Amino acid sequence: MRKIVASLFISLDGVVEAPETWQGPFFDDRMGEVTGSRFTEAGALLLGRKTYEIFASHWPNETEDALAGVLNSVPKLVLSTTLDSVDWTPSTLINTDAAAKLAEEKARDGGDILVSGSVSVVRWLLAEGLLDELELLVHPTVLGKGERLFDNTQVNFEVAETEQFPGGAVRIVYRPVAG
Repeated sequence: MRKIVASLFISLDGVVEAPETWQGPFFDDRMGEVTGSRFTEAGALLLGRKTYEIFASHWPNETEDALAGVLNSVPKLVLSTTLDSVDWTPSTLINTDAAAKLAEEKARDGGDILVSGSVSVVRWLLAEGLLDELELLVHPTVLGKGERLFDNTQVNFEVAETEQFPGGAVRIVYRPVAG
């Protein structure tokens, strides 16, 4: 049985928006290894519409980055009620009965289903009880503004793993627990 695992870059004050604009000083080779391995080991990517559109506009045209081959070949599951189709292959649009379809995907053999970005998807997965692990790469910076991971929702977690990176960020893997 596969797990659904979300991996997000996050600031100390909970901001997950636009990490490419603030994570630079803290990104190091070890963090690159960890995040890269998440993609190479994934059996599928689970993306919301916005993240799908961002990825699909960039990665199919990328030839210089080693990650492009992985992202272009891994199956992509796209949650959207507004898209009519998804053209970046191999992709499957999930626009109805999402919880049931993802439960079916989890029951399949293969690597984990990775959510990278797609914060609204992470929130929905937590609400539906479908998220198995939440990996946060906590950066030692306070941004003061930007979209935060959690709003007025209470979710309890247990810590499964931790790792401090040389650049100062900390990787914490959480598993949701009944509350």
